[in-house]
Amino acid sequence: MQDNIVKPRHKTRQLQVGHVSVGGDAPIAVQSMTNTLTTDIDATVAQIKRLEDAGADIVRVSVPDPDSAAAMPEILNQTDAPIIADIHFSYKMALAALDAGVHGLRLNPGNIGGRDRVERVVKATAERGISIRIGVNAGSLEKELNEKYGEPCADAMVESALNHIHILEDMNFNDIKVSLKASNIPMTVTAYRKLAEQVDYPLHLGITESGSKFGGTVKSSIGLGLLLADGIGDTIRVSLAAEPEEEVKVGFEILKSLGLRHRGVNLIACPSCARQKFNVIDTVAELEQRLSHIHENIDVAVIGCVVNGPGEAKEVNVGITGGYPVHMLYRDGEKAEKVKTANMIDRLVEDVERRAAAIREQQESK
Repeated sequence: MQDNIVKPRHKTRQLQVGHVSVGGDAPIAVQSMTNTLTTDIDATVAQIKRLEDAGADIVRVSVPDPDSAAAMPEILNQTDAPIIADIHFSYKMALAALDAGVHGLRLNPGNIGGRDRVERVVKATAERGISIRIGVNAGSLEKELNEKYGEPCADAMVESALNHIHILEDMNFNDIKVSLKASNIPMTVTAYRKLAEQVDYPLHLGITESGSKFGGTVKSSIGLGLLLADGIGDTIRVSLAAEPEEEVKVGFEILKSLGLRHRGVNLIACPSCARQKFNVIDTVAELEQRLSHIHENIDVAVIGCVVNGPGEAKEVNVGITGGYPVHMLYRDGEKAEKVKTANMIDRLVEDVERRAAAIREQQESK
């Protein structure tokens, strides 16, 4: 039996974001956010389509002004992924985004005006059967909470979330998701754990402002990994100072590493050493690029020598083990053929593509 450190999923209610289910027993959704000017329809649509190709389940788009709201209908018309409108402070932008046909809102009801304005937004949201994500951020906590706790902390974030939740609940609105984001990992993890004990709303995970592609990947992997292993989390966004597609790739890698979701090629590779019989680092880099179009779940091992190679290759769909003067190609754990370095990568790519095509054909025939 395979060891599993991941605890059973925290029980949450399920809601819809367009055609994507979030919460309950639905797969953990991966999302990202556009960084183009929303008013630049062509650039925004192009980026959303790249995110769709990368596997994004949901895409968030900022709607900060009337011109951005006016662009939303055409953006929605040209894309397939469910779109969430990111709203701050303006109830009018929320209403305009709803009129445009967005599939969800990200807003904090406590900062879009008085009760009458919140009620208008909630009523319009409920009529369309869509959800609201309450997004608490340590960097923008309410003044009174900062004064109460002295500084941003997990308890302040949880209290802020509960305050916003109660506003919506008092209006009989329960299609709610919640996020509690900080750039501080311990604070974020503690906040999510505390809130998970008190509500059954789906939780959107993220480490906000986590940094560069490298640093942000490390921080997000640790923070999200701790929570996901606890069974907490229904949808995730990896925040990177990088192209949004990279956020989606990292998100899927985090989920794959915990066995929570499988999409694309899972590359297993040795770090290489003096025993390697081919350049492992260059080989893996080229394979990663050439196999990026594969969506099917396929395990591939690239091991530079025969010390760990045969053992790893026996556990995957396709594997290569370094030898001299030729290398051994494995298929489904069995020795298949000997290949030379010059055509090794091509043979691996051919094998993976053939296997992916067979999987697609099998799925389409069902």
